[in-house]
Amino acid sequence: MLPKSEVKYIQSLSQKKFRDVEGVFVLEGVKMADEIISSYSHLIRAVYAIEKWIVKNRGKLTNSISVYEVQEFELQKITGFSVANEVLVVLHKPASGIFIPDDNPVVVALDQIQDPGNLGTIIRTCDWFGVNQLICSPDSVDVYNPKVVQSAMGSLLRVSINYIQIEQFIKDNSMYTPCVAVLDGEPYDKFLFPDKTLLIIGNESRGVSLSLRNIAGKAITIPRIGKAESLNAAVAAAIILSKMIG
Repeated sequence: MLPKSEVKYIQSLSQKKFRDVEGVFVLEGVKMADEIISSYSHLIRAVYAIEKWIVKNRGKLTNSISVYEVQEFELQKITGFSVANEVLVVLHKPASGIFIPDDNPVVVALDQIQDPGNLGTIIRTCDWFGVNQLICSPDSVDVYNPKVVQSAMGSLLRVSINYIQIEQFIKDNSMYTPCVAVLDGEPYDKFLFPDKTLLIIGNESRGVSLSLRNIAGKAITIPRIGKAESLNAAVAAAIILSKMIG
């Protein structure tokens, strides 16, 4: 039986303030747990799983991994989703990656992104196109929000994500040309991207902040053919990256 204190501890990790204090986050689901155990076992604090999952994966579980067998009703108590999925892993947050400008021709910056699904999808998109550096403004949604983790899948640990003021990043990394995605810029498919580009994607409803628009040297847009008011931020990022890198 899982102690009540452990149940409360895991439940508390749904809140950012407790994740920050403990330096951990929660990941759920068979597919992601398999990848974590195979490639990032050093980050695992503890695994909570039903007997069926433990038996199937016993050969992958080293003695250094703390594994707790739980009943399905117990797993349901600690899951962040409506239906639990066999296994939940508590992981230590990885250290922030060191930014190496010469190795990153494209860096993506997110200005006040609020939707967890958008952030998770953008992380996966960056991973798909080989963009391994992502900058988030401090007022963007937390990367360890359970919905972000679920959307990002294993890409969360393959993309270096740093929360810093984008304006400061621009000042400190003058080799990058800041390029904002807006509704009234130059068509992205006709735009000649600089060798080193900082692609800035803005807030879902307000777009890129005025201060960043004033700083940015370039502005691009995805031409609208129909009558939709705007594009989803994650979709816009994917379309532009496919032109920049594809």
